[in-house]
Amino acid sequence: MSQAATTYEKLVNELEGLEIIIDEAKLVRLSKDFSYFSPVLKNFLKGHKADLVVKPKTESEIVQVTGACARHGVPLTMRGSGTGNYGQVTPLEGGVVMDLTAYKSPLWLEGGVARVQAGIRLVNIDEWAKPQGWEMRMVSSTYRIATIGGLFAGGFGGVGSVTYGALAERGTILGARAVTMEAEPKILEFRGDDALDLHHAYGINGVVTELEFAMAPTMRWHEAVVTFDDFMDAARFGQAITETGGVVKKLVTVLADPIPQLCGLDERGVADGEHVALVIMAENARQPVKEIAEKEGGRIISEMDEDEANRKGSVIEFTWNHTTLHSLKGNTDLTYLQSGFRPGVNLEQVEHMYHHFGNEVMMHLEFIRSDGMATCSGLQLVRYTTEARLNEIMDYHEQQGVHIANPHTHILEDGGKKSTNTRQLAMKRRMDPKGLLNPGKMRAWGGVHELNGDSK
Repeated sequence: MSQAATTYEKLVNELEGLEIIIDEAKLVRLSKDFSYFSPVLKNFLKGHKADLVVKPKTESEIVQVTGACARHGVPLTMRGSGTGNYGQVTPLEGGVVMDLTAYKSPLWLEGGVARVQAGIRLVNIDEWAKPQGWEMRMVSSTYRIATIGGLFAGGFGGVGSVTYGALAERGTILGARAVTMEAEPKILEFRGDDALDLHHAYGINGVVTELEFAMAPTMRWHEAVVTFDDFMDAARFGQAITETGGVVKKLVTVLADPIPQLCGLDERGVADGEHVALVIMAENARQPVKEIAEKEGGRIISEMDEDEANRKGSVIEFTWNHTTLHSLKGNTDLTYLQSGFRPGVNLEQVEHMYHHFGNEVMMHLEFIRSDGMATCSGLQLVRYTTEARLNEIMDYHEQQGVHIANPHTHILEDGGKKSTNTRQLAMKRRMDPKGLLNPGKMRAWGGVHELNGDSK
């Protein structure tokens, strides 16, 4: 028996009584996320998978897994529901994937602050909180299956960011509980900025077990589909809604033709050649939204109250990266970007890119608040030809002052940060001194697995 086989035999013995998955097909499935959106990552991550998957149900079981992996020098990768996009849940050096979806209880809700276990789904948080008068400030478009731990570890913002900004805006994430990757693991509590050092780190620098965050008061939401003949009219509408403080809103999405047809919005009455804005607003905002739409040349072609949206399907399913998900079905030549347009000049930047690239880079805008200012993020669809051309497109955006959070890399710093986050690195040293958590994805730690070759 090889040394590696002996190590895993000992590890499995130490995890007796826990749910352990060794079925090959399940190992492959549980080692993947939505990184196939990127042809670059799809090619690079091919063949990488866990040696086994463990599904703990209690914090003591999480500590048991963490300690056993640390003692035997076995890499450990965290997983929620696998709805991320950058290969966060794909282990580059094998080892154990720890699936937290069975660790899913709400803990308490007091004064608009909630505390939950990391594996709970976003939709279940709202189901628990709404009868008490509260709901989540923001959710991903995958909210029906995504976990709060996954959103924290790999997310940026989502539905709700048009009011509350990014997930990392001060005042939303208030605390986190995490386990150290040591032979005798410690359970630590982090508050405020210290908790955010664990945010958007792919589980590289700590095993997060609980999260505490501020909620929003519940609202009766109303949805509208608005069409435009001119794309920039749609963009100006999105900006105006975002800037208007008296309009209570949850979502403002703008999709340039032909994206509505690619993602299935033709079934909602959108005609060929039309550009679309999708809006979720408070019921008392219907009049001002209609007035702003008419001012910008828009037509509200359909509306639904919250009950109807729950029955027929919310427009959320056509926004953020659900737009990408739907558009990629049957369109194998598509991929996407993640762009940050600068507040104050975002519409000028959007207009330049819209005309410069034409239908090679199709505009998808999500309007958000950034440091209190109205702007938009882009999740543009790209007609993919080669990796070299994709890099040229991203470089051109950066040259024009548009920030690119590169969704075609698995390396933490090479995505949105572009530099070492010294606080996250310090947290890594504290929480994972041997570098066993999701190895190969943090440049500052060393030992990264570099992308290589041109993906076609």
